[in-house]
Amino acid sequence: QVQLVESGGALVQPGGSLRLSCVASGSIFSTYTMRWYRQAPGKQRELVGYITNVGSTDIVGSVKGRFTISRDIPNNTVYLQMNDLKPEDTARYYCNARHVMISRDEYWGQGTQVTVSS
Repeated sequence: QVQLVESGGALVQPGGSLRLSCVASGSIFSTYTMRWYRQAPGKQRELVGYITNVGSTDIVGSVKGRFTISRDIPNNTVYLQMNDLKPEDTARYYCNARHVMISRDEYWGQGTQVTVSS
């Protein structure tokens, strides 16, 4: 069983930055792809980006160019760096771990709230 704990969400003004963290309960990065999702009120959960087991990253959608994903392997932590935040980035952000070979072997964190408002 893998546990994921997100942190770093906050209220921030437009144009500001935040760094979200996701700490895994064990050394899983070599066999799991780590993804960040977000869900705004009344909307479906959407993929923000991911980092693969070999360290390849991608950011998708409207946050491309503003958000980056990285990881700290010794500390079992994945980060989502968010810059130039906009009100439309307001959402609950979730960390996800999915095994690279067994897709049903998947875990979610509880999420962390990001609110962008002046």
